[in-house]
Amino acid sequence: MRTAPVNSVASIDQPSAASHLSIRNVTKVFPGKKGMFNKLSGKTKRDFVAVQDISLDIEPNTFVTIIGPSGCGKSTLLNMIAGLSPISGGEILLNGMPITGPGPDRGMVFQNYALMPWMTVEENLRFAVETVDLKISPKRRDRIIKEHIQLVGLTGAERKHPHELSGGMRQRVGIARALAINPQILLMDEPFGALDALTRGFLQDEVERIWEQERKTVIMITHSIEEALLLSDRIVMMTRGPAARVDEILEVPFPRPRNRETIEQHPAYHDLKAEMESHLFRETRAVEAARMGG
Repeated sequence: MRTAPVNSVASIDQPSAASHLSIRNVTKVFPGKKGMFNKLSGKTKRDFVAVQDISLDIEPNTFVTIIGPSGCGKSTLLNMIAGLSPISGGEILLNGMPITGPGPDRGMVFQNYALMPWMTVEENLRFAVETVDLKISPKRRDRIIKEHIQLVGLTGAERKHPHELSGGMRQRVGIARALAINPQILLMDEPFGALDALTRGFLQDEVERIWEQERKTVIMITHSIEEALLLSDRIVMMTRGPAARVDEILEVPFPRPRNRETIEQHPAYHDLKAEMESHLFRETRAVEAARMGG
């Protein structure tokens, strides 16, 4: 993938700089407790290598999804990009600068919403905005909050608390909150995994609409092949763990804006879907065989 020159991080209410992310030979090791004995295996617990030697370049303003069998380190990789988990080896660079911890240049959307339950929709966004910009004026802050509530279609729900909202509405609050800080990169960890099929489909369409409007760099984890094909410019397929790595990167050629009806008619759709199904089936069967001792 090509790289592009980029600018510095923009302020919270200005267009964010184009973001180039470079992942270079990244490894993550979870150390075993010294001398801990595993009764099931009859062996002393050793260090666990979650991902090994991952290298990946992500261009500005692209939508990238990561798929792979359960336990292959997808969330581990996303947490390292977010700065929530330290890197054991290699480096992750954003616009040429190493990522060493969390920062407002990366917004995170979690599967479990992670909203402040005692805060209203408006207050959840206000907390995020004021945390990033302590000197923001009330007028600017309120404008940003209003714009992002409108962006995700929650006008009229500003004063509701999370327990008064459906799962889909709560996730829209999470997306609005992540975007309100104007990050260069939006990170999404299976954001629709806890939703029913109908709500999931609706929110997929909403994310496509929002992406067309915002054109952020997005990295999303998903288990859904159809979801990846609908939203992605590129699909990163990871091998099984431990020591998971990138197996292949698929380029998704469907024109934008997209809807699920038109992309299914594209000549490449069924070939891409079959390739992803074959990859997931092969890697999942290998995981099951390893668990059975085969």
